[in-house]
Amino acid sequence: MIIISINKQMLYHHRKTGVCYAYPISTASRGAGNCDGSLQTPLGKHRIVEMIGANMPIFTAFKGRQPYCIYDPITDKPDHDWILTRIIWLSGCETGKNRRGKVDTQSRLIYIHGTHEEEKIGSPASHGCIRMKNNDITALFEHVTVGERVRICE
Repeated sequence: MIIISINKQMLYHHRKTGVCYAYPISTASRGAGNCDGSLQTPLGKHRIVEMIGANMPIFTAFKGRQPYCIYDPITDKPDHDWILTRIIWLSGCETGKNRRGKVDTQSRLIYIHGTHEEEKIGSPASHGCIRMKNNDITALFEHVTVGERVRICE
């Protein structure tokens, strides 16, 4: 199970072995909220619906969930919201809160993913997704599965 704390800017992964791993993250700069177009991080119970990028090189950039280049900090636009290394796509489990209609986490394309702005990890800076350091998302990706529970709380 994954627990994401917006207030602490931390992700906790409770593995089946009983060990808990903690990773610093960056959630939305606009805070928590479930509405489409809000650019906020959704709250509540979720599940991992898809995992994308297995065995891809670190800093692989994704567009439309497809790999298209390796991010280069010298030539690539720093103001772009880069989705790097791995994608863990979330789906809400609570109808009316984070599932279906204008609050649907999956259709909002809310991911846990790597970022080119690792210096902002620990502070809210995303457009709704949960950003992680690229080495951290790689490690987490290796130990989660589709269907695994994710709870996002303030």
